[in-house]
Amino acid sequence: MPVGIITGASKGLGRALAEALAGRGWDLVLDARGEGVLKEAATAVGRYGTRVVALPGDVTDAGHRAALVASARRLGGLDLLVSNASALGAEPLVRLAGLSLDGLRRALEVNVTAALGLVQEALPLLRASAAGTVIAVSSDAAAQAYETWGGYGASKAALDQLAAVLAVEEPGLRVWAVDPGDMATDLYAAAVPDDDDARPAPDTVVPAFLRLLDERPVSGRYAAPILVAGR
Repeated sequence: MPVGIITGASKGLGRALAEALAGRGWDLVLDARGEGVLKEAATAVGRYGTRVVALPGDVTDAGHRAALVASARRLGGLDLLVSNASALGAEPLVRLAGLSLDGLRRALEVNVTAALGLVQEALPLLRASAAGTVIAVSSDAAAQAYETWGGYGASKAALDQLAAVLAVEEPGLRVWAVDPGDMATDLYAAAVPDDDDARPAPDTVVPAFLRLLDERPVSGRYAAPILVAGR
């Protein structure tokens, strides 16, 4: 069975992707900060009959990252690492003039530093896999300038750059930065609580991630809506 680690897997895109992979026979290690909601997600994912390890914790904690990789090793190795856990830097989002530097540091620590730390911890197992893959969940805000999205967007732009360099340095792996597009998630609701516009559910973009895993295109940055549309 292939083995994957998904951070931020208790809800939203992380949970939707976990359920889709479990349905395909993947064994999974799931991470989130909230123990109760993560346990609920793991129970739902586990109904597909694969092995599911749920480890609550903060990805900024080196010990927690080591535990995630150790759990994957006990499951037999690691074929896929999905860095999905994210921090906004401010809830709701604010203009750069009012952005707390502590909030920006938190966004960078979660979205960039912890993601790299987990990759570093996981590299020996990923290199040993015949299909070692890293997916960095990005954002349109990494490439476009949107008012109030500066801190979060900067952290995701940094994550994109790390993914691009990792792809050059580790040619034996597939490394994809994936912009999932607008989704109805708790993260977006926290970012812009007054925005009531309808947005797609996270499970509608999961086929984009599955397409990447099936077709294994070259490492690079991909937009999930384009992949879902078949282009």
